[in-house]
Amino acid sequence: MKYKIGSIVEGKITGIQAYGAFVALDTHTQGLIHISECHPGFVSDIHHYLKIAQTVRVMIIDIDEYTGKISLSIRCIKEPSINVTEEHIRCVHKHYWTNYKVNDGFEPIKMRLNSWTNDALHDIES
Repeated sequence: MKYKIGSIVEGKITGIQAYGAFVALDTHTQGLIHISECHPGFVSDIHHYLKIAQTVRVMIIDIDEYTGKISLSIRCIKEPSINVTEEHIRCVHKHYWTNYKVNDGFEPIKMRLNSWTNDALHDIES
């Protein structure tokens, strides 16, 4: 993928929903500006800030490694208090480990709960 977290790119708004706006970055790639990332502060209606076919400058704040979905932000560009450094990019990037073949659920916690409880009670007593 040619896009990287922290990059500032231009795109065109292709659709707007209550939760955010879809942005075409090129003919094959699109991302989403979540409503919380379209403007600094509270946004009651995304339509007050973005329109279909509008060209926008956005920062790539996340790329899901599993699905390839791209999260975008206008707020990161508009807020002068945000200094985009390597450290900021590492903090902004959220990694969600997903493996649909693993169905352990809460079983590992259940197996260790008694041991953790006993250890905690022992620590309290001493």
